[in-house]
Amino acid sequence: MESSQEITTQRSTVEDWTRALAESSGSPGGGAGTGVMLAIAASLTSMVAGYTEAPDDRLAELQARASTLRETALKLADDDAAASKAFGAAFRLDPGPERDEAIHRASVDAAKASAVLGDHAIEAIEDLGWLAANGNPALIADVVVGFGALRAAIAGARTNVSFDLGSLRSAGASLDEIKEQHPELWATVGWLGDALDRIDQLVAAVDGKAAPTDGH
Repeated sequence: MESSQEITTQRSTVEDWTRALAESSGSPGGGAGTGVMLAIAASLTSMVAGYTEAPDDRLAELQARASTLRETALKLADDDAAASKAFGAAFRLDPGPERDEAIHRASVDAAKASAVLGDHAIEAIEDLGWLAANGNPALIADVVVGFGALRAAIAGARTNVSFDLGSLRSAGASLDEIKEQHPELWATVGWLGDALDRIDQLVAAVDGKAAPTDGH
């Protein structure tokens, strides 16, 4: 198997990538896993769209967006793995100004990487929602699985942005200072929380069709 430093979502097998994820290296870690979950959601979106008919160009455009998102998500997963590696290295430095600066830089970079991934995930919600309402009904279970992967991606991005911002306290900043210095990243946590609520609403609306035996 390739060493964990050489593992990428775009070059490695699923077996090798998940084996690297299982190692105690942190690169890849949960953030990279978030990107892979987004890629899974995009793939299922494209697959369900391929089994669906529509009288206009909506499905072709939807599939194109999903295909682009799948590729982007895998790249973002690798970007996050690199950011995670720098994040861990910063905390291993000896106490002092150099360590504080490295933690600040690595924490902000890691938060930005997760925020970008989260933004892409938010954009994918409505396409999957459209398929939940208009897609081939025989594939509604696949839509719900896609929502599950998308929810995992958004939940992961939300938690990682929040955690990485919170890590700035190790460099001497208070939460109020962090909020003032990084307002967009701070707001991203709330937007991603709202996106989770949106997914839950969409899944609840079709769960009876996707899982008809539940509760019986």
